[in-house]
Amino acid sequence: MRITLGVTGGVAAYKAAELVRRLQQNGFTVQVVMTRGAREFITPLTFAALTGQKVITDLFAESGGEANLESAIEHIAVAQRTDLLLVAPATADILAKFARGIADDFLTTLYLASTAPVVVAPAMNVNMWNHGATQENVEMLRARGVKVVDPDEGYLACGMTGAGRLAGQDAIVAAVHEALHVVRDLAGQKVLVTAGPTRENVDPVRYFTNRSSGKMGYAIAEAAAQRGAHVILVSGPTALDAPPGVERIDVESAEEMHRAVLEKMADCSIAIFAAAVADYRPAEPNGQKIKRTKDSMTISLEPTPDILAAVARSKGERLIVGFAAETEHVVENARKKLAAKGADLIVANDVTAEGAGFDHDTNIVTLIARDGRDLALPQMSKNEVAQRILDEVVRLRSESRSAQRSAV
Repeated sequence: MRITLGVTGGVAAYKAAELVRRLQQNGFTVQVVMTRGAREFITPLTFAALTGQKVITDLFAESGGEANLESAIEHIAVAQRTDLLLVAPATADILAKFARGIADDFLTTLYLASTAPVVVAPAMNVNMWNHGATQENVEMLRARGVKVVDPDEGYLACGMTGAGRLAGQDAIVAAVHEALHVVRDLAGQKVLVTAGPTRENVDPVRYFTNRSSGKMGYAIAEAAAQRGAHVILVSGPTALDAPPGVERIDVESAEEMHRAVLEKMADCSIAIFAAAVADYRPAEPNGQKIKRTKDSMTISLEPTPDILAAVARSKGERLIVGFAAETEHVVENARKKLAAKGADLIVANDVTAEGAGFDHDTNIVTLIARDGRDLALPQMSKNEVAQRILDEVVRLRSESRSAQRSAV
């Protein structure tokens, strides 16, 4: 999920840098928008380095720069792609502008243009916080559905003591989770996820691979991190960035993925195998580039390691999820795979269906569980599919623990 963090002009602006890191550790992608006042306290370069994202500081092009259509409507583009607008610290000035609908810079214009949830964390002098005008503005925002994280009490930068200090990171992050309806039901769990394709070398310049983009596995890794898990992502070659807060291990071949999974599985309680692992590899890769001739060529293939089956055979109390990318008899084939591999859940999809399968941003899947439950999901984004898969994982873990307690 993408959070837009608005930073406004108060002494507490420096704390926003720490907040960025905390949000990233919780699996969020963060883009920062700074007001002119904020730049008096901390530089945009700091946030650009922390987030790896462009920091937006002006509604239009920088003074002296060339104006263009992209800069003129950027607040609309940011509004459309953000999942939540968080303003921390939020000054009395920004609260007043939000409440009264004033749009005179990028952040205030973004607020009016966005339909995403909004969380504000005020920070200011105690008298400014207690002033009737500020309290009236805060109540107006609350009435419109804005989540306000009340400031803490304590010693303030101005030398006074009282309410006005920026709330702690725990309170702000909790408000973000609440506004996004993100549950932390995987807190304390270590989750392993595989993603992407593998490459099996034919010679030094050629390889066998498949159409997997890795998007589904990366979405699962990101969603698990947001739900509190420590996530290890074992990834084949993709063009994707590692989700925030996720430990990524890059591999290329099925054999490399197999070794990495076995090395990292020891203390994982959940393993989700979303990678499209090659089933076969050249038995004897050529050490030199194979030259083109007029003759036909035969390449002898051998099976690659069956990673899902190998892990499931010694899973113990781990919960194992596999994927079945099919082109026919999808549910029937997925049920056979569930039984043959010994998994707890199979995510099945028809990769030939429109809006599903490789390299799409959406997917259409059926979740087939070991307890006989089949859950067919309509077309939805891969991020939404990831959350539904994790919902089913949590359900299966809960039922398994209940059964164990009953047996005792």
